[in-house]
Amino acid sequence: MPAAALKPKPLPTQSTAKRSVLLDMPYAPVEKRPLPPGRPREWYVSHNRRLKAMRLAIALLDSGVYLPNQARNETIRSAAETIGVHPPSDTTCHMVRALMRYAR
Repeated sequence: MPAAALKPKPLPTQSTAKRSVLLDMPYAPVEKRPLPPGRPREWYVSHNRRLKAMRLAIALLDSGVYLPNQARNETIRSAAETIGVHPPSDTTCHMVRALMRYAR
């Protein structure tokens, strides 16, 4: 008998299941690691801005805001308050909408 036939079938994921799969544990953020030293300050600022925009885009998608034109600055800032991050700047709000636009 081939070894592949002896392997147990993996559990269905959200994308492969016929019905939605309930998460069995609450979401926990990934452990933060220090950023690499020696880069210019602008790199760290833009890196942190991209991370924040990504977190906000995920929060908006989870809350049902799927289109960039639905994500006004007020909506993005209220999502930031909900997930516990500082209110984003206009530049970060623009980046959130860009992430939502290009992810489609």
